[in-house]
Amino acid sequence: LAAQLYSEFKSFFPDNAVGYFVSYYDYYQPEAYVPRSDTYIEKESNINEQIDRMRHAATRMLLERDDVVIVASVSCIYGIGSVESYSNMIIELKKDEEVSRDDLLSRLVALQYKRNNVAFLRGDFRVRGDTVDIFPAHYEDRAWRIELFGDQIESITEFDPLTGEKAAVLESVRIYANSHYVIPRPTLKQAVVHIRDEMKTRLQELEAAGRLLEAQRLEQRTLFDIEMLEATGSCSGIENYSRYLTGRAAGQPPPTLFEYLPDETLIFVDESHVTIPQIGGMFKGDFKRKSTLAEHGFRLASCVDNRPLRFEEWDVMRPQTVYVSATPGPWEMNRTDGAFVEQIIRPTGLIDPVCDVRPATNQVDDLMGECRAAAAKGHRVLVTTLTKKMAEDLTEYMHEQGLRVRYLHSDIDTLERIEIVRDLRLGAFDILIGINLLREGLDIPECALVAILDADKEGFLRSETSLVQTIGRAARHLEGRVLLYADKMTGSLDRALAETSRRREKQMAHNIAHNITPKSVQKGIADVIAQSEGDHTPLAPYAFGTSDSDKAPLHGNNLRLHLVALQKQMHKAADDLDFETAARVRDEIKRLQETELIIADDPFARQSAVDSKLSTKAAKGTKGKRKKRR
Repeated sequence: LAAQLYSEFKSFFPDNAVGYFVSYYDYYQPEAYVPRSDTYIEKESNINEQIDRMRHAATRMLLERDDVVIVASVSCIYGIGSVESYSNMIIELKKDEEVSRDDLLSRLVALQYKRNNVAFLRGDFRVRGDTVDIFPAHYEDRAWRIELFGDQIESITEFDPLTGEKAAVLESVRIYANSHYVIPRPTLKQAVVHIRDEMKTRLQELEAAGRLLEAQRLEQRTLFDIEMLEATGSCSGIENYSRYLTGRAAGQPPPTLFEYLPDETLIFVDESHVTIPQIGGMFKGDFKRKSTLAEHGFRLASCVDNRPLRFEEWDVMRPQTVYVSATPGPWEMNRTDGAFVEQIIRPTGLIDPVCDVRPATNQVDDLMGECRAAAAKGHRVLVTTLTKKMAEDLTEYMHEQGLRVRYLHSDIDTLERIEIVRDLRLGAFDILIGINLLREGLDIPECALVAILDADKEGFLRSETSLVQTIGRAARHLEGRVLLYADKMTGSLDRALAETSRRREKQMAHNIAHNITPKSVQKGIADVIAQSEGDHTPLAPYAFGTSDSDKAPLHGNNLRLHLVALQKQMHKAADDLDFETAARVRDEIKRLQETELIIADDPFARQSAVDSKLSTKAAKGTKGKRKKRR
């Protein structure tokens, strides 16, 4: 949902700074200790470099501009380092300015940039004589070259780190830290003193209680961290010392993205019925885990201050706020005192989908026929099940029956989910099966059929809110329908159908009164992440109304027509001698064709399998060409 909003805001506000701030972990196993089995679990994580870059770009926007839109997940209530330290440690360089090369290199190291003269990557710098190349943390395909003459900056150039091609000549640059956890040296020295003091106090407590193992463990781990902090300015798990590194008292809120926001900020809490409980539920689990670590000598007690905001802290800290939801929760409704804005009427005239309740006895066979009919019309289908096992079995069964189907689940990485939804819209496959990810905010105008299996199983996944949200996925299409398979009517099912019927009747009355003819949402398909700041020119989105799509007998976007449009775009770019864009479009054509082929063989295939196959083919092609040389 955040990625979808980011993409849309980029197109709505082309001249503004639009940022993307979500969790940058592809995989995260927090540090933990299980006393019952005496099991220590070390922290393991895999950071997504692209999302990390976009987080840096977002905080940079907030410090440099006023016209900023940030799309953030609940990750924004977690600590990211002090805004004061982050903003005070910016390096500003101007042409003709006096600066010592050695001093510049020392300052870059303090910002946690790494010297790397071999593989020049984001967050690195390299030195060649009097030339210093810097790859900023917020860029993906641009770097800066600082050329010195003695102790004077002779020129500042922006260039492509891959090709070395010069992009622009600059008068000045601002270099932001490579980590949000940068600490000025005086603050670091003071923090080390406080860490030692707390360690000594805690060691005395443990030794007095006869817990010598815990005391030895704590002393060994803490002294190692202190040595690393003194030598390099950082250490593994540096965030656990955030109380001292940010100069805050025990129990004070940690520095978060909210401290980067100006006072006049306006916050929209989208899908507030889910977001508000999320914000309220983050603190307790984190506190319990870290308290256990501190109790058994793995961390100092101050580690609990590296935490997400409590709900009460967030409620006090937030500026003006608008809560947005099709199914608002009790907390939001209680705050309104009955005064809220109900936006049911759609400008497109689209009415809520027709809901058809059918027996669950033969739900799979009935669904198969409906999916075939929808696919024949060029429509997309969303199917939601109750369990992961059922989703996997249904995906496998549909695949064996010749349907183009794919399965969306929580194990799939953030960016890969975006690719899957995009490929569904493009027509690389027709049916997407999921459990809990096919609900809030998923905007697929090509989806004309939503099927809810076992709709009569009362619970979290079949509550009134969940049913209304899932039904809403078919409300973007003129022929939208929802099939609910149930052998009995539950209270949640009755209320969800009644609410959908109420909204449907209200829209129909409005259409009749204003002579509005409903029409499907028409929305282009753009590459979400390719739109981020600093990237190459993104592929032109394939939208309705083009000459080719007008000829199409199918509703929505069709993969074949999209490939034809991409081929035309590729040839035009080549004719204009824009070979870089032509190569990117060519790669996108290959990716879509390969995705379609791989899904036809294996609906559970990961996007990495597509990328791997494309890389293998490219390598074979290069090898084959070399053989022909004489």
